[in-house]
Amino acid sequence: MDAKIKKAFDAGIHVFAQTEGVEAGEFSVALQKAFDKDAPFIEKVQILDEVFDDYQRFEELREIYFDLLMVNFFAEDVQKLEEDYLDSPEWEAIEEETIHRGTELLNIFLYLQECEDADIEPSLEDYLKEFLLVEEDEFQDEYAIYEKVIANQILVDSTFAEINKVAATLSPQDELKELFYPIVSFFNEPYPEEEQITEYLDVSENKPLDGAIYQIIVNFNK
Repeated sequence: MDAKIKKAFDAGIHVFAQTEGVEAGEFSVALQKAFDKDAPFIEKVQILDEVFDDYQRFEELREIYFDLLMVNFFAEDVQKLEEDYLDSPEWEAIEEETIHRGTELLNIFLYLQECEDADIEPSLEDYLKEFLLVEEDEFQDEYAIYEKVIANQILVDSTFAEINKVAATLSPQDELKELFYPIVSFFNEPYPEEEQITEYLDVSENKPLDGAIYQIIVNFNK
């Protein structure tokens, strides 16, 4: 597993288990096998799903760890394959098969990787305008997904409580319902101290999931 992704992997499971009050040792070991196995991506996904099926207490993390699995595949496995593998019919078929899997966190991971490669600090404005291109006519799907974020960019200079208050107004059908609070909080405070993490969790309505997602993004960005 890529070292940076391993930090995010461990941090998310640790916080989720700690705040949920469950033991994560066996689950973490089993899940890591999906990441480390030398196998086609679809086989890795099958292993990941089997692990989550066996450890139902961690179900909320399934699609988030699918995103991590995919970005780890890009970082580790693709290097061992043919140079144009991601343009191959085989990968197109995999994308079609998994099109409904994962979350918008995959875009966050890809953006943060670009920031690292370009040696720039991540920002919400840059993510929306330069990475997602939400102001371009041909990217209106992204605009629709991030409409609430776009309308509330001022929250990056606000408090966790204010961010969470807006997050609570999203409907259950909104694609960013579970991600709004941790994503905007990350851009508000990408390098949180322990007291800030405590403050973040104090106002959360779903501490295990919110804590896990925030720590995954923060550690991926280190």
